[in-house]
Amino acid sequence: MDGSPPEGSAPHNADRAARLLFRAENVPFCRWHTKTRIVMGSATFLDAFDALSLAFVLPVLVGLWHLSPGEVGLLIAAGYLGQVLGALLFGWLGEKWGRVPAVSTAVAVMSVMSIACAFAGSVHVLFALRFMQGIGVGGEVPVAATYINEMSQSKGRGRFFVLYELIFPLGLMVAAQLGAFLVPRYGWECLFLVGGLPGLLILAFMARLPESPRWLAARGRWDEADRVIRTLEAATPRRHLDVERQPDEVRARVESLANGLQSTRRASWKELFSPLYRPRTLIVWVLWAASYFVANGINNWLPTLYKTVYHLPLQEALRLASVTNVLSVCAVFTCAMLVDKVGRRRWAGGSFAVSGLLLLALAATGAQSVWSVAILASAAYAVMGTTTVLLYLYTPEIYPTRMRAIGTGLATSWLRAASAAAPALVGVMLSAQGVASVFLMFAAATVVGWLASRKMIETTDRALEEISP
Repeated sequence: MDGSPPEGSAPHNADRAARLLFRAENVPFCRWHTKTRIVMGSATFLDAFDALSLAFVLPVLVGLWHLSPGEVGLLIAAGYLGQVLGALLFGWLGEKWGRVPAVSTAVAVMSVMSIACAFAGSVHVLFALRFMQGIGVGGEVPVAATYINEMSQSKGRGRFFVLYELIFPLGLMVAAQLGAFLVPRYGWECLFLVGGLPGLLILAFMARLPESPRWLAARGRWDEADRVIRTLEAATPRRHLDVERQPDEVRARVESLANGLQSTRRASWKELFSPLYRPRTLIVWVLWAASYFVANGINNWLPTLYKTVYHLPLQEALRLASVTNVLSVCAVFTCAMLVDKVGRRRWAGGSFAVSGLLLLALAATGAQSVWSVAILASAAYAVMGTTTVLLYLYTPEIYPTRMRAIGTGLATSWLRAASAAAPALVGVMLSAQGVASVFLMFAAATVVGWLASRKMIETTDRALEEISP
């Protein structure tokens, strides 16, 4: 006997997986990574487009269907309620089926329901269709984020991933720009068609994406994982370490990865509440809920506020609302360039603090001017938008491969719940207390998020297997 662990034992499997993952980590970012990011990013772009499309349809539907503020809030909430179910369902399917099949199914549901929304004839039908569409919307992003995270390497993962996630605010921006242009000219129905039809085309490209080698290795599908990594290695001759000239560094790296892969436990949502992962789980839930309560509460209501509270003409209200998402794209790009230097924890804490101060200033002045809202609320949304994107990077980092998709899916269900609650509460607060109270409510939510951010662990430039054993 050579003293090596027997085939099929936990140490042997951990060593085998570590060697595969070292090969993947040893290839610098190249065109292969970019291709997967573009294809998966196209689906995430449409996810964002579909999520925001209703906001730019509502100013028309308020007059067409004579909707009250409470009905507007419930209609916005419908999609997010569906997203709660979708995040949980597809997070589980992502562990069971694999990342690519789960994301593809979510995109199919999202796209078909978007097309169906264009033919809704009443508020009740649109409510039901938006709920079903939300199942696909809620399922796509967390599993896609898990996939891109697993396809990334430790060094520079923050920049690579946040640049991928930049596609989400770009989708919001394009939805806003097209909404401002198309809805007044061609009717509200066209926006849902524009969001749905391209998704059916993207499915053909998604079906050709490689499965995550980390997921394949975790399932013991060694040959398939090896084939995926071989295609990655063939894409470029460059390597981080020369295995012939730097054997000691290679050995140390493989051993470090193997130590993080020793667990033989199967995926279970119960492990999210084990002594190691319980604090991470609870903190990240609060971060998702607080950040999206603010971000989606502002973004979904601004077009309607401009139209109903500040009495701007429809086209001007939509155009002014679209500027908010342009600022968000700029802020997220800045985050992508700096997050690996600043760190996840410090960036999130600063984002909550700055956004809270802007919202508090708006509430203190009574939000009397449409321009004060346009400047301060838009800036607060843009700053908070960097943390909403950052959480898609951070959450998959704090869980191991065996439960990364289900952990991320469950965490994002809190963003859906908060995003459903915020528009409904805005409708209530607006009717009872006025517009200033709305921004005071959002400022209070940033305080909760800031306190939670102080308990984050730092994950910058660490391999996933070292962060989460």
